[in-house]
Amino acid sequence: MAFGKVFIATSVDGFIARDDGRIDWLPPGEPGEDYGYAAFMASVDGIVMGRGTYDTVLGFEPWPFTKPVVVMSRTLDPADVPEHLADRLRISGAEPAHLVAQLQAEGWRQAYIDGGTLIRAFLRAGLIDEMVLTRVPVLIGSGRPLFGLLEQDLRLQCLDTRQYPNGLVSSRYRLEPAQPGHCHD
Repeated sequence: MAFGKVFIATSVDGFIARDDGRIDWLPPGEPGEDYGYAAFMASVDGIVMGRGTYDTVLGFEPWPFTKPVVVMSRTLDPADVPEHLADRLRISGAEPAHLVAQLQAEGWRQAYIDGGTLIRAFLRAGLIDEMVLTRVPVLIGSGRPLFGLLEQDLRLQCLDTRQYPNGLVSSRYRLEPAQPGHCHD
């Protein structure tokens, strides 16, 4: 039932943001280089993001997405959606598996899953199929990690890796099916 795809950058030491949520360590975009983002976005039907990611993206002008966005939050009210985004954004308090079932019923086949906490929840639920992880050549020492404790190993198959002139290294992985009864301490 894998449904989600991840496209995210981390520092070499595995952080997606500073402790306070800032992402000022990310390099500015290179002219004419999108690091595979356009092709990735063409492969998904919409975006499912966590509250922290939403709070960051909400400050971007203009709104960066043309595809529908679902914000997973138990604290936001659907009435909190800004009027100018009402036709492109909705709030859901559903658990990952329930939301996936809803979106699939609406015709979604794949979704971009964004936000560290949300990515971890979708991984735990077995709802991530592929991940594009881009390592930025910087150590920030502390911050919000992409990954945390796992109940078992998650095996990945590297599908391809690309190095960019500015030092970013992007790898695309497919999650291998879990092996029943295969738990590692």
